[in-house]
Amino acid sequence: MPELRKDPIVGRWVIIATERARRPGNFIDPTKHLWTSEKKKCPHCELKEKPLLVMTHKKKILSSSWDVCVVASRNPFLETDNNFQRAQVGLYETIDGFGTHEVIIETPQHIANMADLEVKQISLVLQTYVLRINELKKEKEVQFVLVYKNYGWTAGGHTTGHSRSHIIATPVNPLRVREKLMGAKEYFDREHRCIYCDLIKQELEEKARIVAQTENFAALVPFAARFLFEVWILPKKHDCDFAVGVKGLEEELASLMKNLFQKFKNGLQDPPYNFIIQTAPFRQPHPDPLRWETVEEDFHWHIELMPRLTQVAGFEKGTGFYICSIPPERMAEYLKGINGSI
Repeated sequence: MPELRKDPIVGRWVIIATERARRPGNFIDPTKHLWTSEKKKCPHCELKEKPLLVMTHKKKILSSSWDVCVVASRNPFLETDNNFQRAQVGLYETIDGFGTHEVIIETPQHIANMADLEVKQISLVLQTYVLRINELKKEKEVQFVLVYKNYGWTAGGHTTGHSRSHIIATPVNPLRVREKLMGAKEYFDREHRCIYCDLIKQELEEKARIVAQTENFAALVPFAARFLFEVWILPKKHDCDFAVGVKGLEEELASLMKNLFQKFKNGLQDPPYNFIIQTAPFRQPHPDPLRWETVEEDFHWHIELMPRLTQVAGFEKGTGFYICSIPPERMAEYLKGINGSI
């Protein structure tokens, strides 16, 4: 029987509709990544761009030898060369395309999936994220930084199949981020506690949606999951900033991420996926009317992993509902039983 579930943070309703799983054409073929494995066509195997940052497992240096490399995007969504100019005409407000779009090349080897990287390599990628976030924070007009990865063609991934991720800095807080911030703040104002901390406590007690956990992190299928086998990674200790909260725990988090990506690969036929690091916006002066003065207390950074196994259709686009065809508890049970070992 279908069931409606409400996301406790943003108030979004999700329909758990098991009958939808039987509809033909509803599932994406996870094996159709549509990329080439030929190194000669890969721009990341032989870099031509001037690196913004080069990382090695010994120390961060600028050299021709690298383990993780950061470059400016060849096709940036936003550019720091643009002047920050805000204008409003009647109802309509604009800002020139100010911001930053960087690409993190996660390995010099021609490997597509982060699941196939060593834990120490994923840890170095996480350290690189922290360094770049802290550097971008110095830009006075930057309000928010999003770190994300697209793996596979249908998830927006690069056609060459070289493991990489993105960092985009924006002068405003994106809508999805504002929804989470507002939901967290409303709960804190009412209960005087962080909703994410309460969520982690309840999930660890119930255990029904926990996929894996370590000393400092819990990985779970959310109660109102939007997508099949969606998994959130949350730090057990409260912190609103990824760049602060992950310090010293990069290897532990990297090990958990590899375990989960291996579960996706082994149990879901290596599907396309996205992951997003949800962190608090920077707390610096800005004309944005929605200032998050209590964000350090009410928000909690986390990572969202989202396999791309289904297609969003007209109902979802027209209503904002998401439809998920497997109950989250069954998804968690399935993932727990998949071998995610290195």
